[in-house]
Amino acid sequence: MEVVEFSCSVLVIGAGGAGLRAALAAAKELGDPREVLVLTKGELGRSGVTALSCSDRMAFHATLLHTEPGGPDAWKYHAEDIYMGGGEVSDADLAETLARRSAEAFYYLESLGVPFVRRPNGLPDQFVTDGSLYARACYTGPYTANHIEEALVGEVRRLGVPVREHTAVVELLKGKDGVVGAVGVDEETGENLVFWAGAVVLATGGGGELFRLSAYPPEMTGSGYAVAYRVGAELVNMEFLQIGLCSVATKLACSGSLLRALPRVVNEKGEEFLYRYLSDLSPEEVLGMLFCKGASWPAMYEEPTSRIDIAAERELDGGWRVFLDYSRNPEALDWARMDPEIVNWYKSKGVDLSDPEPAGSPLARLLRINPQSVEWLRERSVDLRRDLLEIAPAVQHFQGGVKIGPDARTSLPGLYAAGEAAGGQHGAKRPGGNSLLDGQIFGRIAGEEAARRARKVGTSALEELKALKGNGRPASEVREELKAIMSKYAGVVRTEEGLAEGIELILKLKEEGVAVDDQGPAFAAETLGMIDVGEMILRAARMRRESRGCHLFFRSPGDPLPLPRDDMNWRRYIVISLREGEMHLEAQEPVRQGWIKRPL
Repeated sequence: MEVVEFSCSVLVIGAGGAGLRAALAAAKELGDPREVLVLTKGELGRSGVTALSCSDRMAFHATLLHTEPGGPDAWKYHAEDIYMGGGEVSDADLAETLARRSAEAFYYLESLGVPFVRRPNGLPDQFVTDGSLYARACYTGPYTANHIEEALVGEVRRLGVPVREHTAVVELLKGKDGVVGAVGVDEETGENLVFWAGAVVLATGGGGELFRLSAYPPEMTGSGYAVAYRVGAELVNMEFLQIGLCSVATKLACSGSLLRALPRVVNEKGEEFLYRYLSDLSPEEVLGMLFCKGASWPAMYEEPTSRIDIAAERELDGGWRVFLDYSRNPEALDWARMDPEIVNWYKSKGVDLSDPEPAGSPLARLLRINPQSVEWLRERSVDLRRDLLEIAPAVQHFQGGVKIGPDARTSLPGLYAAGEAAGGQHGAKRPGGNSLLDGQIFGRIAGEEAARRARKVGTSALEELKALKGNGRPASEVREELKAIMSKYAGVVRTEEGLAEGIELILKLKEEGVAVDDQGPAFAAETLGMIDVGEMILRAARMRRESRGCHLFFRSPGDPLPLPRDDMNWRRYIVISLREGEMHLEAQEPVRQGWIKRPL
């Protein structure tokens, strides 16, 4: 097998926000950008989550000097939101790192030209997001992530950091002293590639491709989880996936003002089905819950609004599509009977509900409070003036990943991880706005630490390189079946029976094998990895026999509500590793810190 070889000091796999921040930090630490090499499956700045994802008002969390509640200990409130809000199943030292270093990350991005919104007094504007006690969410608008990616890409190009596009990494290389490089495939030519490195940073993002519907851009296969697992790295919290209602056509997360405008939630028969599933609540309480859903978008056990996600999932399981209808008010909407806080919220946004136009139309309300979202959807062929907005629960974020410490190092020497590829910094829930922050903080740390290691060990070589081979069913066919399994058994509603059945089906896929088809060898290799990741999620979900954060465990499929949270037995996280060829799961105690004072 002919192999093209490359050598560098630091190899960064992934070119989203975390990967590019790691590359820039490594280049600065090494003093020569040419010693760093970035690999990306797509085109630089035109692929991946940071480059392509949008939301109602995308947030970047930072505790700045003026951030509530102020004072030298303000970071502790931020760290507590991450750790306590995450269900106490993440590492508190990582939460502290995120909170303490958030301001430096914000000002670095601003120095690169990210146009964060500032108030008339010149201070950065901040607002409260789900899971946060105080307003610390900075933003540029719906395109905050895209603006961050553009700024980082510009700096990478300015410094001349080498980037290799259309390269899929399918294995990591392990030497006697740890990870020493990676095996890749050129997705355009099919060439086999080997990259030798003094240290490797994984910044490959999450695995939305494991599910039929996700908020991710295409090709997010969770490959970093798979390649790290196969060389012996530990993973953690893989059962925790943020799932929320998204537009089926555009993948836009339907949160914030899209729900606070109080549209009708209907099935394809035109029935407002929420009243049927929430029959213990008054119609006004149902609509109040829908309004609150705008500020608690993912399905979370601790949030009563998760009942809306469960209702939508049940309706879809019954064979009915689900829509948001902005053409007229819900049948039960009577402003005189609604919670005054909702009316006051509209007033704070400059919307007078004594005016018949906004009072009588969800679309009119949405146009008053967030016209940009209406235009964003229209540009993507969903015109709320005439179209229903089809929605379904979609995977939006992997809370877990390759387990790291405060130095972003994994359990294997030479391997670092950052962003959504990394695990341990988030638990069962992630406060909104901390994902973009996470990528910048641990991206920088991973790049710096990888560069320091590379200086010590140099690059290594192995005597043998095993060719990847696949015999079995066509990769495209296997991938579609895997998506069906994961969507059915690892979605909003999880049961012992379903998870056990899903694991059996996953093991059958493994036994049958994967063959290269017309999608090419990289696609086949990544499909093999996706099977491993799917098994991790299902096994961890089955092991955690409770509900916590975004993991909703039901005793049986017909139960209306999930099992309760069990702090006595499950205030622990599940660590996954490969031992003697078998997947091993172990519940462990997270890192705790003395600054934690506030009860959940």
